[in-house]
This record gives sequence, C-alpha cells and structure tokens, in this order.
Amino acid sequence: MSDKKNEGIGFFEKYLTLWVVLCMVVGVFIGKCMPWLPSFLGQFEYAKVSIPIAILIWLMIYPMMMKVDFQSIKNVGKNPKGLYVTWVVNWLIKPFTMYGIAAFFFYIIFKSMIPEDLARDYLAGAVLLGAAPCTAMVFVWSHLTKGNPAYTVVQVATNDLIILIAFTPIVAFLLGVSGITVPWNTLLLSVVLFVVIPLGMGIITRLSVIKNKGEDYFNNSFLPKFNNITIIGLLLTLVIIFSFQGEVILNNPLHIILIAIPLTIQTFLIFFISYFASKFLNLTHDIAAPAGMIGASNFFELSVAVAISLFGASSPAALATIVGVLVEVPVMLVLVKIANQTTHWFPKEN
Repeated sequence: MSDKKNEGIGFFEKYLTLWVVLCMVVGVFIGKCMPWLPSFLGQFEYAKVSIPIAILIWLMIYPMMMKVDFQSIKNVGKNPKGLYVTWVVNWLIKPFTMYGIAAFFFYIIFKSMIPEDLARDYLAGAVLLGAAPCTAMVFVWSHLTKGNPAYTVVQVATNDLIILIAFTPIVAFLLGVSGITVPWNTLLLSVVLFVVIPLGMGIITRLSVIKNKGEDYFNNSFLPKFNNITIIGLLLTLVIIFSFQGEVILNNPLHIILIAIPLTIQTFLIFFISYFASKFLNLTHDIAAPAGMIGASNFFELSVAVAISLFGASSPAALATIVGVLVEVPVMLVLVKIANQTTHWFPKEN
C-alpha cells in the first residue's frame, strides 16, 4: 500500500503484527527461562480476573472509549440504513458464522491435528472474538477508506451500547452449545470491568475536557497523548499472556496457523456480507466501507479480557483470542485496499 493510503495509521498500529510476533517470542522466552515471573503474576487474581492484566487492558480500552461521542446518536434517524447493516451483520450473523466456521475447521478439517479438548477451547476463543465487533480501531479503518467520520462515530457508539446488552447472552448461548459451562458472574463482571466502567470514564473525561478546553484541544492535543499508551498496554498484555502460554505454543506451534485460518476466512466473509449489503441498499462508499470494517474487525481487547477471566491467562481459549490480534492488522489492511479499489461500485456522495 502507498504511503498516502497508510496515512493516519500510527507507526505502532501499522506494524502491529510485527510487535505481536516479537511479544510472542519474548513472552515464550520468559515462560520457558523465567517461569517464576508468570507464576508470581498469577497470584494476583480476583474472581478469576488477573489484576495486572486488567490494569493493562484498562490502559488499552480507556483511551478508545474517550473517542466515542454519544451525542451523535441524535442524528441517527437521518440515514439509518448503514446502521441497520452494522447491527444485523454484527449481532445476528457474525457470532454464528464464527461459531460455524471455527467448529467446522477445528472439529472436522483439523480433527487429526487438534485434540478434541483443545479444539473445544479454541472454539471458545473464536466465539469470544465473533461476539465482539470492533470499536476504536474502526476509526483507523474508516479514515483509510475515506469513510464518513460522523457516521462512523454513530456506528461505533450504537455498537458499544449493543455490546452491553448482547455480548453476554450470545457468548453464553454459543459456549453452552459448545458444551462449556459458563460462569455468568465472571462473564458479567468482565463486561462491567472492561466495557461499562471504561466507557463511563471515557464519557466523563471527554465531556470534562471539552467543557474546559474545547473540542479542538480534545481531538488534536488531548487524545493523541494516549495513542502510544494504548499500544504499549496491548503489547505488555501480550507479553504476559504469552509467558503463560509458553508451553502450549512450544508444544503446538502449528496450532497458531491452524487457528488463524478460520479467523481469516471469517473476517473476509463478514466484510463482504456487509459490503455487498450496503451496495444492495444503494449506500454511498463512505458509509459502506466503515460498515464492512466494523464487522470484519474485532474488539480483541474485550475478547482477550473475557477469555482470561473465564478460562485463565494460560488457557488455549486465551491463545485463540491472541491469534485474532496476530491476524487482525494485515487482514484489515488488505480489506482497506479492496475497499479503496471498489469505490466505483457505489453511488457518488451527496
């Protein structure tokens, strides 16, 4: 992709896959050569939630939530078709296609390569990814595809509201189908910790800063201060998780690739379902592209957090959600390129 197309995505975000690979190497090294460190960190838990990882995940999610302007919801009725696409694909299609594709690969295609107990856990991680469509990173993908920024905000804002209601029952239902008993209190606690509280703090911070300093200061000076903090929090989280996952990765290196295959197929499928639905509804490209991106991308911070809370940082389910992080950026950049090359499919913007 040209430099012009990559404009707007930061250095860390642009090479996120490379950093994830490096974090995997460092984490596995720590787990193998310094096992006392993950053992020490593992002592700090509450209700199966790792306190060190929870703090780092807050560093990731809090800046993202500050970007969401819920006041934009008042304009939702002017052009709701793009929102209908987002809602239907994200919540009535995506979780179930993720379950179906992952189950097909883990239980049938890869049956001879993945033991049944690991397949069940990997499926659980895939379900967590499928039930958590993207929030903050969609702003990056929207920018790269010249999406309508105001409309993207509404898509993200309403998506966050739906997460609060739909994420828990969908995950519980699909994990129940998978034969996994779900502790509802832990799942609800994870949603409260990693969505409700940071979302509330983000809204309060946003309103407070804008009131005192103005919206230009908030967007151009205040928010950029948190860009690197978000990525650093993500990378440190991955180092800790991979240190817990060291033995699993070393014993099953092929599984990283095997997990990535259905996740990648799911990403392309959901994008094109949203994209072609938008084309069918005669939406403009600046609405269609973000609609496709928000479903294709995942709220992997929430997925990782809930996987750790439900199954533990050293679980195969958590590993599956981390693989989602690993494939996210390169796949989404391919979709950005596809979207930018197909603008002629859509009517011109008014």
